[in-house]
Amino acid sequence: MTAFLLGLVLVWLAAKLAGEGMERIGQTAVLGELLAGVIIGPGVLGLVHESEALHALAELGVLVLLFEVGLESDLQDLLRAGLQATLVALVGVVAPFAVGYGAMHALGYPQLLAVFVGATFTATSVGITARVLADLGRLQDAAAKVVLGAAVVDDILGLIILAVVTGIARTGGVSLGSVAMLSAKAVVFLVVAILVGLRLAPTLIRWVGGLKARGTLIVYSVVFAVALAAIGDLIGLATIIGAFAAGLVLATTERREHIEERLKPVADLLVPVFFVTVGMKVQPAMLSPFADDAQFGLALLLTLAAVVSKLATGLAVYQRGVRRWPVSVGMVPRGEVGLIFAGAGLSAGVIAEDLYSALVVVVMLTTFVAPPWLKALYSGESRRDR
Repeated sequence: MTAFLLGLVLVWLAAKLAGEGMERIGQTAVLGELLAGVIIGPGVLGLVHESEALHALAELGVLVLLFEVGLESDLQDLLRAGLQATLVALVGVVAPFAVGYGAMHALGYPQLLAVFVGATFTATSVGITARVLADLGRLQDAAAKVVLGAAVVDDILGLIILAVVTGIARTGGVSLGSVAMLSAKAVVFLVVAILVGLRLAPTLIRWVGGLKARGTLIVYSVVFAVALAAIGDLIGLATIIGAFAAGLVLATTERREHIEERLKPVADLLVPVFFVTVGMKVQPAMLSPFADDAQFGLALLLTLAAVVSKLATGLAVYQRGVRRWPVSVGMVPRGEVGLIFAGAGLSAGVIAEDLYSALVVVVMLTTFVAPPWLKALYSGESRRDR
């Protein structure tokens, strides 16, 4: 217990200090938490090792993260995303998957591993792009509306893909029949969970509102999310799909803002544990360009492929008044979603530690490059307007 508690202290302190440092240089705190994990983990200083208890907290952290993402998503906005945003999202999933899968297959990697890498490439972090656009005061820009709508649709498609590839990893094979079955199962689960939840949630919220015990609203909200996550796991899907569906459902209730407010302290404690443990699994020695069998070259190749494949989304922009480059660049950062994909592959035993380290580097580099690139695009536009 002492070792676990001391490890947890180090994880929280390192996460907050590194996150603060990243925020001060204009980057997202997630990158700081990842770097903190790399530094204090077995690959560098070896101060903290991932115990079963720490792993369990990290798994809870990712559930809370996806529950929070669902709460911050608007189901009506998703339904109103429109053809333009939906088309951008589809290209933003199909092109990166094809490029990631094709690159790994061409390099001689097994088919299942290539599928996981392709799936990791499909992710888009709406949070990072939204933060940059908000800082620039461009959230009402036509391109911003398209990219944010596309990123939300991309999240839904990405979760379905994650459910499919996780199921494939459990069965150990890739076939058209199994992919179709898992896809149908994921879609049906999401639709049924949302429809049933929409019917029951208002009654549940009214009942909870009449209770007097402290913390009732947040406890029952999290219970709902964890219950859906457990059901998803029972039918062979990723647990985070259930948590995300629960967030989407509760986002439609009158107590949405109260739930979000009470969830933030829980997320502030648990979500950094997830990102730090992700960083702890990275082995920097495997990425050194001077080491034998290094993955450094592969990491750079995959980063280039990841960036270029998302830039292809600009080709799907057909509406007048919507600039293609902000849409393309806004879809580039993989952020937390890409890390979840890579972690699922590692947990399933499909992705080895060296390739996992390379994929984390890909996620970090795409997340680093997008904010300054977006800022440069909009500052250039401002100069032309003057």
